[in-house]
Amino acid sequence: MAIRVFLLSLVLASLQTVFASATSASDFEKLAMALREKAIQKIEPPIVATSTGVSSGRYPWKRNIVTTVFWVGEQPTRNNPVPNCKSSWDQHWHKNFGGYDNPDPATRHHFLPKKFIPRQNPFYIALPYNDVTRGKTKPEVPRVIPWFREAFEKPGRSVCKGRWIAIRHGNRIAYAQWEDCGPFRTDHWQYVFGNERPRPNLNQGAGLDVSPAVRDYLGMGGKDVCDWKFVEAREVPPGPWTKYGDNNTFVLKARGANLFVADRNNAKGFR
Repeated sequence: MAIRVFLLSLVLASLQTVFASATSASDFEKLAMALREKAIQKIEPPIVATSTGVSSGRYPWKRNIVTTVFWVGEQPTRNNPVPNCKSSWDQHWHKNFGGYDNPDPATRHHFLPKKFIPRQNPFYIALPYNDVTRGKTKPEVPRVIPWFREAFEKPGRSVCKGRWIAIRHGNRIAYAQWEDCGPFRTDHWQYVFGNERPRPNLNQGAGLDVSPAVRDYLGMGGKDVCDWKFVEAREVPPGPWTKYGDNNTFVLKARGANLFVADRNNAKGFR
């Protein structure tokens, strides 16, 4: 209430000084609107970190996105026509991950499959865009991907693989790396990097796939609704998502790896 009173008084005081210069009702209305906007900007609160620990950053939240669960080694079904033994960027994903990432909660412990410790980060996701097709970088990539200039190394090498995102469900936030493309599409940059909503598909317009580890941390169902956003590696807090995987930015850093060689897509964002 006090802010509104202050805003009103500020606008009225400013209007008194310019009223005489307004030659018509139209001029007066334009002046009033301009002064109102200036007053609002003066009292606009600064952007600060949220209580969840994720700063507003450079990337906005994508809200109320239908989210489904997928996993390394998943076999094709009607609603998932592509097997997940390989990913869009790794022809040997199943082998490199270390085995079958069984989604059955009875076969999991502390966000990991009981039978083995994954050789890649068990916190992974898929989004419906691939920046590479047939070994070539897509023509729109330099224009639509915000971090393209800092991550690009050579044509045909993805600047999306391994990037970190935050996923919010209720009052919990998990962090994961982008390791595959889907659900269903690999061309929807207008949603992934723009303002469009996911397009209709067999899973009620799902726009995000998450791994069993993400599902378990967030307490999701097999199909749920989440928010998500890109984050820089330096914004990712310690958690189960920073502990495992030869592709994990934090594991690589702890080993003393040169991130510009081992994890270029996150290297600049880590500093």
